[in-house]
Amino acid sequence: MNEDKYLPYGVLFMRLALAFTLLAAIADKFGYWGEPGKPTILWGDWDAYVNYLQTLVPFASNSLAEMLATVATIVEGALALMLLVGLKVRWAAIGVGIYSLFLALASVVSVGVKVPFNYSLFVICAAGFLLACCPIYRFTTNGIKKRSTYHPY
Repeated sequence: MNEDKYLPYGVLFMRLALAFTLLAAIADKFGYWGEPGKPTILWGDWDAYVNYLQTLVPFASNSLAEMLATVATIVEGALALMLLVGLKVRWAAIGVGIYSLFLALASVVSVGVKVPFNYSLFVICAAGFLLACCPIYRFTTNGIKKRSTYHPY
């Protein structure tokens, strides 16, 4: 029996799910999902996101919150692109895990315990760390170059 037969497809699905989750958050920050205040919209525009970030980091001034929001969005975008393309998947997955863990812990401390569970931050964190532990990345730049399965261990 080949236990790893379907593992590459699960890994690919997890990569894409994490990447599109990050991209959806970026789209929400810029208002592509809708206006602020609608039931399914978390932020709806950049200013609402910066204000939310200031609630997570209450000691941050307006300019520091703006800078943190910009850095967080760039990090999210870079990690999402790395996962989509299949470039340095392990590092991107660890980055997603660490980023979402920090975001979840900041939410717990400043807003409350329920918020990170509402936004599935711990699930995203666990998925990132689990993806980093997967031994098979077939649909990546390394896996395609070798015309076989890429085993990073």
